[in-house]
Amino acid sequence: METKFVTGIAKGKNGFEVGKEAASQALAKLGEKPDFAIVFSSSEYDYKKVIEGIRGVIGKEAKLIGCSSAGEFTEESVHKGSVALALIASDNYKFFTGLGRGIRKNEMGALKEASINLPQYVEGYPYLSAINLHDGLAGKGEEIITATIRVLGSHIKFSGGSAADDLKMKETYVFEDENVAKDAVALALLASKTPTIITVEHGHKPISPPFEVTKAKGNIVYELNEKPAFEVWKDYVREKAMERFGIDIDKVSAGSSELIKVLTAYPLGLYTGDGYKIRWLGIEARTDALVATCGIPEGTVVRVMESTEEDQIESARKAARKAKELAGNKEIAGAFVFDCAVRGVILGEEFHKAVEAIYQELKVPLVGFETYGEICAEIGELSGFHNTTTVIMLLPR
Repeated sequence: METKFVTGIAKGKNGFEVGKEAASQALAKLGEKPDFAIVFSSSEYDYKKVIEGIRGVIGKEAKLIGCSSAGEFTEESVHKGSVALALIASDNYKFFTGLGRGIRKNEMGALKEASINLPQYVEGYPYLSAINLHDGLAGKGEEIITATIRVLGSHIKFSGGSAADDLKMKETYVFEDENVAKDAVALALLASKTPTIITVEHGHKPISPPFEVTKAKGNIVYELNEKPAFEVWKDYVREKAMERFGIDIDKVSAGSSELIKVLTAYPLGLYTGDGYKIRWLGIEARTDALVATCGIPEGTVVRVMESTEEDQIESARKAARKAKELAGNKEIAGAFVFDCAVRGVILGEEFHKAVEAIYQELKVPLVGFETYGEICAEIGELSGFHNTTTVIMLLPR
């Protein structure tokens, strides 16, 4: 049997009914019981009720993972406040899932717990890849990726994203089978007869010279080149913020929406030798230090970055085009897309154009969500933890 990949998306007031509707849409297209489901849900809903609604339609046999989100989409629709899912039925894939808790204090322990029942080898399915969905407020993006590689093994490539909560920045959740958990990680292992394909693109370019991080603790950056990091950053965005947004960054308060908009538009880029990893920024009000989504060690070299709305749409298209080229003559069943909530902020009402650009290139069913961070661990790609970036995982049919 060839791989069938179908999607559904719905919104409403009741989580159970919304989950039921999204699953019913997808199951009607699939025409048989699924082997795997991936679910992305707005924080507007009771997640357990969403899963109950989905299970009532698809049954309890299919393996399932998912997470809370900041925006949901399929090839047919782009929404906020919705539930999006994909269902897969296939003889060419085997699916396994796991859940690990306590990722904020012990990412290695959480990953070991999540992977305890995942096989290292599946006879007849020689290619292994994985999806990692984790607490988006843990502040440990790169550390989680390192732990995943150590636990699963460097031979397993993986993609995924940080769970979100509609930019409330309070609590994020992951789903695994019937479990719904915060401060956790959900893993799905895909064993396949043909390798999956993972690509990544971000569309940013540097607007400053390189700076060394000279004082930092965890994900908080206090100094660049031994000067206050926030002041250094402001020197390179001051004129651009006024020209682009009409915002005087010397007069806005630390928690204001105006400053958040400028921080979102002008993140930091960590140079890796192969390109830049983007780091979404916030401000620690007490110290005016820059706060990143994961640790930035002292000695790291960074630049201030920028990206236009057009660059954001084109980078999504480029990620899809590259994935299609890597697929060659393989027929593709569908795609998982992990796209940053920051890109949603930058593009606003135009975010749908980035999703449409992906679909125009791939022309296959796709499901995705707006994340608090994106994961790509693939040879030949800019591997690691990303922000303001599109990561695409293709499943050959």
